[in-house]
Amino acid sequence: MRLGIAGGILAVVVVLLAIVAYTALFTVYQTQQALVVRFGEPVRIVTAPGLHFKVPFIDNVIYVDKRILDLENPAQEVIASDQKRLVVDAFARYKVVNPLRFYQTVNSIDGANSRLATLLNGALRRVLGEATLTEVVRDQREELMSRVRQQLDHEAQAFGISVVDVRIRRADLPEQNSQAIYQRMQTERQREAAEFRAQGSQRSQEIRARADRDVTVLVAEATSKAEQTRGEGDALRNRIFAKAFSKDPDFFSFYRTMQAYEAGLKPSDTRMLLRPDSEFFRYFANRGTKDQAQAPSATKTSPAATPSKSSAQPQSSAQPPPSAPGRSLSATPQPAQ
Repeated sequence: MRLGIAGGILAVVVVLLAIVAYTALFTVYQTQQALVVRFGEPVRIVTAPGLHFKVPFIDNVIYVDKRILDLENPAQEVIASDQKRLVVDAFARYKVVNPLRFYQTVNSIDGANSRLATLLNGALRRVLGEATLTEVVRDQREELMSRVRQQLDHEAQAFGISVVDVRIRRADLPEQNSQAIYQRMQTERQREAAEFRAQGSQRSQEIRARADRDVTVLVAEATSKAEQTRGEGDALRNRIFAKAFSKDPDFFSFYRTMQAYEAGLKPSDTRMLLRPDSEFFRYFANRGTKDQAQAPSATKTSPAATPSKSSAQPQSSAQPPPSAPGRSLSATPQPAQ
């Protein structure tokens, strides 16, 4: 009986000791830091990971994340120094460095995010309000983000928070402004393109005019030289003809007449409306009959005279020249029907 009571008491004591030991011990992980609070008052801060002790049933442990935390800020409109509206989308990274101050000021991660979002918006407006659109978008973006981080970190120290980084994810014009700017840019580009085309057209016309002038000058010079050469050739030809004519006028006349026959009497059409006794056909006349008619009269006047060799020479020179190849000079051509 006594053993049973003693065993029960011992079991109760063991259970009570286990409960006390369980409530007196707490574990801090490597990603955490702990704040021990007694009746609402902070007692100590535990940052080292491992197993730690506290007063059972009196002390409470508040865990705070020791990792780098994210702060996503919704996009907002900011007016730059050149009065351009910008839609800025930024985010921040921070961590808790003083759990006690963090607990006393914001109490939780959600409270910290809410306070930091307000501070981030204010820092963005102050810093970007002093810069132009070009500086925000292109020229000084890194410097501006660094200034925003410094201001936000300075204000977040009051909450036991250290701001690690601030980044501007996007900084664009509002939709309505973007469309107006795009249209203006398109108009400017079209104006520049039209100006370039006009300059190119003017340059092209100048080149064409210069080329046409050069062509005209070259053609005129070539024509002048050709005419000069042709004139010299004609003069030389005329001199040769004159020289040939002076040597034998009868043969020259006969040669020129043959050329006229060749040019006038074409193989395809030999019809010509001329008189048979025309000067053009003087080499077609039958002069042998006329000479024979004159011979008896010469015999009657001087029957005893015998023509000498010297007197017959002029008669032979009066005979018509030989006919051209392929043409008969003895027959008188008939007039065209």
